[in-house]
Amino acid sequence: MTTDIPLGRRVVMRYQLPAGYPQPLTDVIGELVSLSPPSVRTVEGELVSVSADRVVALKALGPRPIRTKEIRSLETAAAMAWPGSAHLWIDGWLARAGNGYTGRANSAVPLGESGVPAMLSIDTMHKIADWYTSQGLPLLLQLPDRLAPVPPTWNTWSETVVLGLDIANFVLPQGPSMVRIADEPEDGWLRTHRYRGEIPLDPSVREPDRSVLTSVLDGTLGFASLGLPEPLAIGRGAVTTAPDGRRWVGLTCVAVATAHRRNGLGALLCAELIRWGAEQGASHAYVQVEVGNSGALALYRELGFIEHHAYRYAAPQSH
Repeated sequence: MTTDIPLGRRVVMRYQLPAGYPQPLTDVIGELVSLSPPSVRTVEGELVSVSADRVVALKALGPRPIRTKEIRSLETAAAMAWPGSAHLWIDGWLARAGNGYTGRANSAVPLGESGVPAMLSIDTMHKIADWYTSQGLPLLLQLPDRLAPVPPTWNTWSETVVLGLDIANFVLPQGPSMVRIADEPEDGWLRTHRYRGEIPLDPSVREPDRSVLTSVLDGTLGFASLGLPEPLAIGRGAVTTAPDGRRWVGLTCVAVATAHRRNGLGALLCAELIRWGAEQGASHAYVQVEVGNSGALALYRELGFIEHHAYRYAAPQSH
C-alpha cells in the first residue's frame, strides 16, 4: 500500500474483517501512527493494526475536534510547569505570582477543582484581585478557549496558540547528544535567555527571574544548552502530569543566537528536549507561541506540532 498521508494525521481507515463477521468491512478513525503495517490509534488510545492487503481505503480527515476537558487538562499541566514563585487556588482559579516576570507567571488561569468548571463571579474576582494586591501586582487573567469568557469591557491581548505533539509519532534523535540538559540554568543560559539570543545592546532589558524559571509543581525541569563556551541555542523543558494522567513535556524559552539562526539548531534543541521529556515519562509535548511569531510557528509545525487551542490575557480597563 502506498500513500502520501503523513504520520500523525487524523484519518479514517476502512478495512476488511475476517470471515465470520456479519459485515465484511469496518472503519476506524484516529491518528495514523504507522504504514507498515497500517496502524491507527483511536481517541480512546486503542491501537488498530491490520495487514496492508486488508485495507480498502485510507483517507485523511481534518484535525480532530478538541474537547473542553482536553483543553483544561493540558492547561493544568502547563500551569504546573510555569506556576510562578507563589501561587494560590481561588475558587477553581490558579493565581500565580512571579515578581512581575512574564505574563504566565503573574496571571490567574481557570482550571477548576475536582473537575468543576471555574466561574468568575464578582466575589471570586474580588478574591483574586485582593491576592494580587497582596503580591504587589495588578489583576491579570489568562483565558484559554472555552474555559472562561472575557469579562465585559476588559482589554485582551497576546493571543497565543498552544500546539501539541504525540511523541509516539515523532522520530526521536538517536545516539549521543550535543545538547546539555541541566537541572538548573547556567549563567550562559541565563544570558542568552535575557536577550532571546539577540545581541545584548540594551542594558535596560530585565534580567531573568531565576525563582520563576526554576519553579514547577510536581514535575521535572531541564535546561538545555547547545554550544560552548556561550550557548548557541537554549530551551527549557518541564514535564508535568495532567489531571487525565497524560504526561506532557512543555518547551519554553527556546532561543537561538542571532548569528546562528536558520541552521537547524532550534529544531535540534527542541528534538533533544522532546527526547529528554520522553525519558522522563512524557507521552506528549506542547509549545505556546504568540500568533504573530510566524518563524516559531513554522518551526514547530515542521516538527509535527498541531494546533490544540489558544489563550489570551485579559485585564480590566484602567480608569
